[in-house]
Amino acid sequence: MIASRAVHLMRHGATALNGHLVGHEDVPVTAEGIAACLAAADTLAFTRVVSSDLSRAADCAAAIGATFRRDARWRELDFGAWDGCDPATLDAAALADFWRDPDAAPPPGGERWSALVARVGAALHDLDDGTLVVTHGGAIRAALAGACGFDVRQAWAFALPCASVVSLRLWEDAAQIVALRP
Repeated sequence: MIASRAVHLMRHGATALNGHLVGHEDVPVTAEGIAACLAAADTLAFTRVVSSDLSRAADCAAAIGATFRRDARWRELDFGAWDGCDPATLDAAALADFWRDPDAAPPPGGERWSALVARVGAALHDLDDGTLVVTHGGAIRAALAGACGFDVRQAWAFALPCASVVSLRLWEDAAQIVALRP
């Protein structure tokens, strides 16, 4: 029998900057956002909690579990000069180039998609069975890209509203990965 691990990836709760490109900027989660994460966590079976080190994820993790471990590898994509910006205020052509190919056209001073996929992939590999990770939408998409082999378009096709959960079963043989729940 092949060994497997179940992991849950939860997007942090809502912030006051929902809809903006918020990467490494540390914006707080709202009380409603924490409540939504608590409600989502109540439906899951998990034995440990890991979180991005940014407060919008870490505050949700603290509310879910008395003890949790912070791991900076679970941070959102670094949007560089675009961090905290409303996409409507950015150069439309540059933003379209980024969405089309975030590796060839990263945000000015920001992170390439492949770097996010690599760091999140390493973090995903280190998780124990039964772990709940409270993280960010981009990091969850990067985990799906790395674990399931999705290209950028496929990874961004998933709707990941705040407090949503993606549960995965990861086998030691990485070629055998099944998404358990969207």
